[in-house]
Formats: sequence, structure tokens, C-alpha cells
Amino acid sequence: MLINKIKNINIYKKKILIRLDLNVPMKKNIITSNERIKSSFKVIKFALKNKAKIIILSHLGRPTEGFFEKKYSLFPIVQYLRKKFKNTNIYFKKDIYKKFKINYGEILIFENVRFNKGEKKNDEKLAKKYASLCDIFIMDAFGTAHRKEASTYGVGIFSKISCAGPLLTSEIKSLQKSIKNPKRPLVTILGGSKISTKFNILKNLCKISDTVIVGGGIANTFLAINNNIGKSICEKNFINLAKQLKKKYNIIIPIDSKIIKITKNIKKYKIKNSNSIKKNEEIMDIGNKSIQIIEKIIKKAKTIIWNGPVGVFESSKFRNGTKKIARAIANNKKSFSLAGGGDTLAVINMFKIKNKISYVSTGGGAFLEFIEGKTLPAIKMLQKKYINK
Repeated sequence: MLINKIKNINIYKKKILIRLDLNVPMKKNIITSNERIKSSFKVIKFALKNKAKIIILSHLGRPTEGFFEKKYSLFPIVQYLRKKFKNTNIYFKKDIYKKFKINYGEILIFENVRFNKGEKKNDEKLAKKYASLCDIFIMDAFGTAHRKEASTYGVGIFSKISCAGPLLTSEIKSLQKSIKNPKRPLVTILGGSKISTKFNILKNLCKISDTVIVGGGIANTFLAINNNIGKSICEKNFINLAKQLKKKYNIIIPIDSKIIKITKNIKKYKIKNSNSIKKNEEIMDIGNKSIQIIEKIIKKAKTIIWNGPVGVFESSKFRNGTKKIARAIANNKKSFSLAGGGDTLAVINMFKIKNKISYVSTGGGAFLEFIEGKTLPAIKMLQKKYINK
């Protein structure tokens, strides 16, 4: 892939604009997970080492565009960064159209880009304004690389020089490793509630995988081909498409499930064979027999792609399947394991296995679209801006 990389660009004493993904979970203006912020440290430290004038852009949440909403302010993140970079002057500005001045080796962070009108629509005027702030634009927000917005795409087009930061470069390299000439057998675990949102990626992963293991609502849609699944989540419109995939590829569906039955306001939990679910029962997790089959498959895998839980992992009663699979992936030291997606990251943090996964992607939608085989807009932009020296 021909793109400019920061390591090949001279940023010494240059004014640089970095697009980061500082979109972290917050509760009452308190950061609840700092993983994405920590992933940005590498590019910040590199820029400081090169005595650059550093300007940072990021989004946070989904505010109403053009309006300031305190709960979506980047200010708590700025405070966090000030604590981590104590010897560096870090300024915070709300208005990108007002004049500012920073010195070499200092950082200026602008307020949430989604407060700026035209951000999501990739407004040309806004993109040109962003580009006018710098000599070099650095795209290092993989989590937003699938969005064609003013701060992720347009700014790069109008900047004199645009390049990929270390995180984006690392993401591309790791994702390509898993889908281009991977070590085999390649096993994919795909969970989540809806097959409709992941059907295209499921189709693509079936083509490149030796085995695909499905869980959650996606598995229920496959089970519904020949079974009654009671009150379980299922997308009936996709049953025929699931049937076609099942005939063509090696797709593993649960042979037993943990169900919940509510009668007279009394909840009952039970593990049953997947072909004996009754109308008043709902599948919440995979059963022990299914877990044993999946553990054996994972143990033999040389490449593992993992996206999504296989049950309602938020509840301690229904997280056993997800926990066992997560630990099986972590314990396979001979494989290259790649995990991504919001719920997957939550599972990894819950079971404290991040250091046992070969690569944990910071992207959700970007991760899925890349594996689906799409060229992400931010990567297209970087390809257009490639300098062939």
C-alpha cells in the first residue's frame, strides 16, 4: 500500500496537525477507559522529540453538529494529557477560526470537531481551514478512517503533505497480515446481535477462513434455519441467506444453548440442546458442549480473527461462553490473534487478556470495513497524497 508514513517525513520544527481518536467512554465528565488516549502517545512523543508545533483534532461522541454540548467536550481529555505530559505546555481552544500562537515543542488541542458545522459532510471550507493550520497533516485515528469527514479526509486532501501516523500504520499492517496470506488454519469468531449489520463481512470472512464460528443473534439466525428458537433475537429476512452460506462454508453454530424461561415472573435458567428450544424460551449464551467444540477448534488455529461476544456477556449469568472463548484465544500462543470492535474490547478488558492477544484494533466500524475488503476513505486520501520520491 503506497502511502506516506510519518517515519519517512521530516517533521522537525514543522507545524503539524494530527487527527487522533480520543473518543473514549465517559461518565459524568470522567474518563472510564483511557485505552484510546494511550494509543495516541506514540505519535505525540515522536512529534515532541522533533520539536514540532503540534495541533490536535479529535471527536468525542455524537453531539448535535454546530452546537456546544458540555458532556461532549474534550476538556477532561485535555486535563488527562496535561497530567501525562507535565513538562509540555498544552493549550485548549474552542474556536478554530480565531488566531492562535504556539511555540515549538508545545501542543494545542482544539475542541470536539463535531461541534464544527460541516464536519460530517466533509465541508470543503472547513476542510481547507483545518489544512491551513499546518505544514503537514498526520492521520492517526484508525477508528474514524472509515468516515469521509472534514477532519479525516478533506483536511488531508487540501494539506501540502499528508501522512499516516504510527497507530494507523500499525493497524493497516496487522489487519493485512490476518487477511492476506495468513497462516492456516484461519479461524474467525463472529458474534453480536444482528446479522444484517455484519452480513457482508461474514460473507467475506467465510471466503478467507477455514472455519467460522458464529455466536449471539447471528448464531440464532443460523439456528432458525432448521430449529425453533423461541423468543430469541433473530432476523428472519436473513434466514435464507444464512442457509446459503451454511451450505457453502464451514460455519460452526451452537449445538446447545443457555436459555432463560420466564413464567409467572419467575426466571429459570437452563442449558438445552439447540434443537429443543421451546416457544417461551430465549437463548442467552452458548452451552458447555458448544464451548468444548469451539475450544478444540481455537486450540489448532494459526490465525484467529475475533469480533463480538457469543452471548449476553454484560450479565454474569450469560458470559461463560464469551469468557471461555476469550481465554482459549489468549491461551493459543502459537497463533496470530486479531481482535476488534467495541464489545470485543470490553470483553478483553473484562477478562484482562489484552497482553495475550497479538493485536487489538482500536477501530470498530473501520476494523470491520477493512476486513470486509473495503478501502477506507482516509486510506484512499493518503494514497492520493503519496509522494513518490
